[in-house]
Amino acid sequence: MSSQAFHNDSELHHAEISPYAERVQALELLLIEKGILTQSEFKKMLSAADLRSPADGARVVAHAWTDAGYKDRLLNNAKAAVTELGYEVTGEMPELIAVENTEEEHYLIVCTLCSCYPRWLLGRPPDWYKSLSYRARAVEDPRGVIREFGCDLNPAVKVRVVDSTADVRYIVLPRRPAGTENLNEIELAALVTRDSMIGVGLALEPHPITESS
Repeated sequence: MSSQAFHNDSELHHAEISPYAERVQALELLLIEKGILTQSEFKKMLSAADLRSPADGARVVAHAWTDAGYKDRLLNNAKAAVTELGYEVTGEMPELIAVENTEEEHYLIVCTLCSCYPRWLLGRPPDWYKSLSYRARAVEDPRGVIREFGCDLNPAVKVRVVDSTADVRYIVLPRRPAGTENLNEIELAALVTRDSMIGVGLALEPHPITESS
């Protein structure tokens, strides 16, 4: 399957995704019926998730790139580390684990059973992340999947697949691009993409600075 198959908003893709909307609705009704949550509380949770986007995760990554101590704390206890940047984390939230891409290893995140994703930090997952094709092929041929997203890894780099669960979410700390030593955190965050924090891509390269004539 080509990368276009992952990204296209086709009828087949919609057919794969639609059951999740049904599950959310069924879960909402069940929680309300059992008195665990009120409808307003459920809507508040969804609204809070909608406020997050990949830009929030990019901010965390950029800070880790510029602060070695923070990077160590992020890799050792990601939930505690993100609170340092002002993000609200509760005990009810699933565990968050940060994994680091290096010259020797490259991590790819998938949820083989459903679509577990750190929504409270990265916002809603992309549709392709929830598709049956991605969930299966990320395990069977992770290097091929990464290649289809336009990232051709060195054969010497070992690809490690991590499987999200109901209790654990993951975020990839991508490698910092070369030539970014003089960039500030805001500029660095602009190079961090959603795909790079899932592992199907790399951080963007900085635009070369050209001198005006």
